[in-house]
Amino acid sequence: MKANKPSLILFFLALLCTIIFDCTEQDFFALYAKAIVLPAIFIYYLISSEFKIRKTEVLIFLFCFIGQVFDLMDIEISEIGAVICFLLVYLLLLKIFLLEHEKIKLTKKDVLPVTIVIIFIVYLLVSVLGMQFDSMKKFSLLYAFYGIILGVLSYFSFVSYITKGTHIALLMSLMAISYIFSDIFYIFNEYFSRSIVLVLIRDVTQILAYFFMVEYFLEKAKIHKKKLHYN
Repeated sequence: MKANKPSLILFFLALLCTIIFDCTEQDFFALYAKAIVLPAIFIYYLISSEFKIRKTEVLIFLFCFIGQVFDLMDIEISEIGAVICFLLVYLLLLKIFLLEHEKIKLTKKDVLPVTIVIIFIVYLLVSVLGMQFDSMKKFSLLYAFYGIILGVLSYFSFVSYITKGTHIALLMSLMAISYIFSDIFYIFNEYFSRSIVLVLIRDVTQILAYFFMVEYFLEKAKIHKKKLHYN
């Protein structure tokens, strides 16, 4: 068994336990299962990358961890604390997209699918941010900025896949989709009556977002290593 496999197995076991405990409404055990997720996937990434990790990626994992702690603590400042942490995560990911990937070049055949992507993202932003929740009114600018950054991140991910169709672009898109659904269903869970389905979708998509993010980092490092080898 490869050295990174136990941590990956632990990650998916934590995901499975989260699903089971959420479905059976055992919140106490679900809390501990979710607490295992991020450390497990971080260890998997460290071992898989041969302990080569850059400052930007360290900060991303750090803010993911702090954001998850805020979420698990469920105190008065949990919501705004988690929003700020994941906003920083998205900004750092956007920085990577802008600085480390080739510029997107659109052709005529890409115009229609890209237009559909833009309409889809704008529709989600307007629909979700248009909800007049009491707590969202207090931090409306922060939520709007958060939504815009996630929208731009998603745009780069989806359009990269449309124009290039590479494996890394697919991972970027899957990561973006997971974060979008995780955030949308987080809002639904906060402001609607408790539903096992809503809780389940929120938790599963958030956990899968971590997995796709790590796979994206590993694929990016692999591509960079190949370029250095050829040069």
